[in-house]
Formats: sequence, C-alpha cells, structure tokens
Amino acid sequence: MDDTQRMQNATPPTALAPGELAENNPRPKSHRWRWIIAILVVAAIALAVVNGSRKSQADKAAQVEPPQITTIKVATAHLGPIGYYVEALGTVTPQATVNLYSQVNGRVVAVHYVEGQMVHRGDTLIDIDPRPYEAQLKQTQGTLQHDRGVLAQAVMDLARYKDASSQQAIIRQTYEDQEQAVEQYKGTVQNDVGQVEYAETQLSYCHLTSPINGRVGLRLIDPGNTVFSGSSTSIVVITQLQPITVVFNVAEDNLDQVRSEILHRSSLPVDAFDRTRQTKIATGKLLTLDNEIDSSTGTVRFRGQFENSDLKLYPNQFVNARLLVKTLQNAILIPSAAVQRNGTKAFVYVVSGDTVKMRTITELTSEADQAAVVGLNPGEIVSLTGFDKLQEGSKITIQSDQNTGTQSSIRQTDKYQAESLL
Repeated sequence: MDDTQRMQNATPPTALAPGELAENNPRPKSHRWRWIIAILVVAAIALAVVNGSRKSQADKAAQVEPPQITTIKVATAHLGPIGYYVEALGTVTPQATVNLYSQVNGRVVAVHYVEGQMVHRGDTLIDIDPRPYEAQLKQTQGTLQHDRGVLAQAVMDLARYKDASSQQAIIRQTYEDQEQAVEQYKGTVQNDVGQVEYAETQLSYCHLTSPINGRVGLRLIDPGNTVFSGSSTSIVVITQLQPITVVFNVAEDNLDQVRSEILHRSSLPVDAFDRTRQTKIATGKLLTLDNEIDSSTGTVRFRGQFENSDLKLYPNQFVNARLLVKTLQNAILIPSAAVQRNGTKAFVYVVSGDTVKMRTITELTSEADQAAVVGLNPGEIVSLTGFDKLQEGSKITIQSDQNTGTQSSIRQTDKYQAESLL
C-alpha cells in the first residue's frame, strides 16, 4: 500500500472546543507557580536582610564598652618635718681672681707652670731676664757705699771740730757748718738706701710668683717673648677654687624672713644644684648678703661659700641655689608626684571610695620627693598616677600592690578622725 492510500484510510483528528483546549493545556498553570515561588524567595531574602540588620545593630549596641575604670597608685598625706627653702638662680664666683701683669721690661726666659695646673702661694710662674736690673742694683749699692764713707768721714771731722771748738781752737761757725754737712750726708745716704731698695724691687719683678692658691689658666706667653711694663695684657691668670662662692639673687619679699634667721643662727645651709635641679652638686653655708636692693630687679644678692674639695663647682658656672631658711614642723606631706598644676594653681586628686575628686591646694615647699601642702588633711589618700585619665568623679581602682597600704591608710584616716573627735 503506498503512502497515498494510507493517508486516505487514516481517521481524521477530532476537533476540540475552545474551552477544552484551555483546560487540557498545562503550561499556563506552571507559569503561575513559578511567580509564586519567586515572590516567596524575595520575601524570605528581604526578611533575612531586615533580621540581619537588626541583629547587627543589637550586636553593636552590645559591644559598647561601659565607662573605663582607671587603675592608679595612691599615697597618704601625713605629718612630718620638712625644710622651707628659698630658691634662686646663681653663678659660681671665685673669691679671688688674680691677673698678673709685667711691671718691668724684658725678655721672658722661663715659664714654670703648666696650663690648668694647681699652684700654691709663692710658687714660681715666670722668669724675666734679670741682668739689666741686677746691674742697676749694683750701681745703687756702689753709690750707697760711697756716700756712707763720706758720711763716716764727716762724722769724724765733726768730732774733731767739737773738741777744737770746746778749746776755742776754731771758731764756732766752722763747727756748726760741719754739723750741717753731716746732716746732708745722712740725707744722701738715705736717698741711696731708697735707690737700692727700688732696684731690689725691680729685680724681684723679674721673678713672678703666685700670690694665691688656685688654678692657672691657659698659657698667655711663651719663653722668648718680650714683655713691657704698663701693658694692659695680662701674662698669667690665677683663679682661687677652694673655697669658692655662689652669688644668687633672692626676692626682696624673702629678705625679712632670711634676715631674721641670720640674726638667730650662725649660718644657713645653701645647696647648689645643676641646671636641671635634679643633681645636688655641693652643700655650703650662707656667707653674707649685699648691703642694698637692686631696684631694677627687686632682688638682693646673697653669697654662699662652698669648700669645693672635689672641684665640682667651676667659675662662672650656672647653678640653682637653694637656701634653707627654716624647718617646718608637723607639715602635711605628700609625694611631689601627686601635685598637679593647672596654670598657676596646684591641685591633687583625692580618693573618696571608688572615685576621685579634684581639690585645689597650696604648695609651701618641696624637698627631694616630698612636698608640704595646705588644703589636705592628714590621712587623706591622693592619686599618684593615671592623671591623663582622671577627672572629677572618675571611677578608680587601686593597684593590688598598694592595697595593703591603702587599707592601712584608711585605718590611719579613721585614727585621725577619732583623734579629732576626742
């Protein structure tokens, strides 16, 4: 059977109504479910995002740190003695500085010192050629010897004239003239003695010695140089170093108090500190004070004397002088580290329970690491550290190694309060 016949015998397809075509076609129903699933997925994602955002905000809120509690070290205010000092800027000043000049003309033949050498009074320093002055001395000595001989002859003649005059062998005038001649010869001899002494003095200037104990400076002249009398240039400088003094200026407001202490005490101690005020160089005593106030600065110059056995004080050195005026008894003492400053005002942080409070104080004086203050009560606890984190009412904890001391401080505070009640 060929293809044409098979196609004619086949049953033709049955035609469907329009309603039957819509009900039997599954494709529109599948699209609807896809849209529903997509909407549900989007809603789930949005819900997750919202919940995540809320959780993140909650986590951030939970991560906000509570106010930080500062850990500090503390100390307790207590009663004790401390020195009341007057501090001033000072300059190391030698008691004597000698500039030697040549008093004769001549050539330097020897220099007997070494630069920076310590010398003593009478030590030879420089020799100048003495020959011209030795010759001059011999001349004056010769003249003196001649005139003494003339005087001796005149004295013998006077004795003869006296005997002759008593026997009226010569006239009285001859005897009296001889008396005056003797007096003239005596004057000549006296002048010759002065000339000899002057020549000896000039000769001594050729041999220069140290007039004081001290240190020689840098060498200013060498052997072979010629020096001249009257020159304005010194040939050697000697500075006394032991003892040595420090001159410092004290405000006139402290003058009455210092003067009162000087009247009741033999001497007041003076300490010399370096430029940083951290290292004590030497300790001495107040020697004297000036007789007038400098009107331009309102200060009085004081001079302290130091033995300077170790030569730590050097002439013209800048130092900080500290004069002990008196000792304060039963002063309120705290460590100097506890004192803070806000401009010109001093204050401390006082520990009250687990907080601190700022309190303004007045610092009277300080010595080493202790300060005497007004404005605290004995037994009160003050902070020593953590100042950059402290303010009024800050919460604090005390370091464990200070707990024992803190407990004893609290007990000490109770003791002071009990004593005040009694």
